[in-house]
Amino acid sequence: MSFDRRRLFAALAGVASVSAATPSLARETVAPPARDSGRRSRIDAATLGLSPHSADDQSKTFQRAIDDAAAAGAVLHLAGGVYRAGGLILPPHAAIAGVPGATRIVIADAPNMMTATGSDYVSLHDLTLDGNNVPLPQQRGLLHLAQGRAVRIVDCEIVNAGGTAIKLEATHGEVTGNVIGAADVAVFCLDARGMTISGNTVRGARNNGILVWRSAPGDDGTLIIDNRVEDVSNTSGGSGQYGNAINVFRAANVIVRGNRIRNAAFSAVRGNTASNLQIVGNTCSGLGEVALYAEFGFEGAVIANNIVDGAAIGVSVTNFNQGGRLAVVQGNLIRNLLAQRPAGTNPNDDAGVGIGVEADSAVTGNVIENAPYAGIAAGTGPYLRDVAISANIVRGADYGITVSIVPGAGTSLIADNLISGARRGAIVGMEWKKPVTGDLAREDANRYAQLTISGNRAR
Repeated sequence: MSFDRRRLFAALAGVASVSAATPSLARETVAPPARDSGRRSRIDAATLGLSPHSADDQSKTFQRAIDDAAAAGAVLHLAGGVYRAGGLILPPHAAIAGVPGATRIVIADAPNMMTATGSDYVSLHDLTLDGNNVPLPQQRGLLHLAQGRAVRIVDCEIVNAGGTAIKLEATHGEVTGNVIGAADVAVFCLDARGMTISGNTVRGARNNGILVWRSAPGDDGTLIIDNRVEDVSNTSGGSGQYGNAINVFRAANVIVRGNRIRNAAFSAVRGNTASNLQIVGNTCSGLGEVALYAEFGFEGAVIANNIVDGAAIGVSVTNFNQGGRLAVVQGNLIRNLLAQRPAGTNPNDDAGVGIGVEADSAVTGNVIENAPYAGIAAGTGPYLRDVAISANIVRGADYGITVSIVPGAGTSLIADNLISGARRGAIVGMEWKKPVTGDLAREDANRYAQLTISGNRAR
């Protein structure tokens, strides 16, 4: 069945007249307007030929309906039911809304479900997008949007994605309030132009939860806030490329705040070459490797007011040898650390450490309990410069605080910390992994010119 523009506007007029004549009925039968389309007219997709519960592939009819509604500036409203379609292209101003929990679009014979390139003001609301576990091409998402402004994916459920669920490239907008599962990555945001990823629930992603990456290091500014990310596994192996709840790569000025992260094979938040990264106020439990990571060539990280319960390392600020430097690690609660990292990682890498830092960093006001190896570790071999460790509490560790004293290691200030129950020493100097001093909290440390140790309490 085909529809020309005249019939489309007739349908819109019909919707408007019915709404005016019977407002109470309209409120009962039509879902509330989407936030960004409340002033738009709405058209019932059935008037453009789409049929709920049809066993047929309706891709062609669906595409015409999307195009015609977008051209008219209307929201295409889908009644509850199942629609089989795929390979749909979203033009500028495409807006599709459904009935929460009742409108399901199941992928048909196509490489993915929906795509858009250069389309501004695209919005999807209250839809269930079902990938039917059909394998997706590499580098493509079940929902794949590129180079668009004011894109909104809100209150949708994305299930059975046979690869990446949502892929965004050079996009501005928001992904908010969705429930997402995927055989690969739940949300992959590349070269963002101002994205907010908030209030989503990611469950059972098999490689990574939320990725915010850039093709080359640069300003990004994505907000990753108030999401729930659970049960992220690592089906592709490797030593940290996969198995992360949130991963920020080459993207500067990203804020990761207020997320609840539970059960990830590797990290809760992994920042790689991500300058001015803020990891603030997250609650993280059941991590296999480093919970909160700032690594490789970054400058600037704030890791503050997080809770970590269960990880091989709580916080790691590392890779001074590759330019990683400048951090504040403050006010974190870290407990119940593991004595080893997951399979596939370097067996010589540290584990059982609360906080590890290397260069130009302040570590203050943290509470660390039950670290099998060290509460706080300052430096690795010669990779140590200008680290201040103050006013922390460490309870129940082999070493309360370790500090590198190999030739070439830089200055450290260790002051006013409370260390309780350190089994092998409260403050100990290290040559790489070998302890080479007595307990510097209890004996004179003046022979190490690069160290200032004062006011600590060990018991």
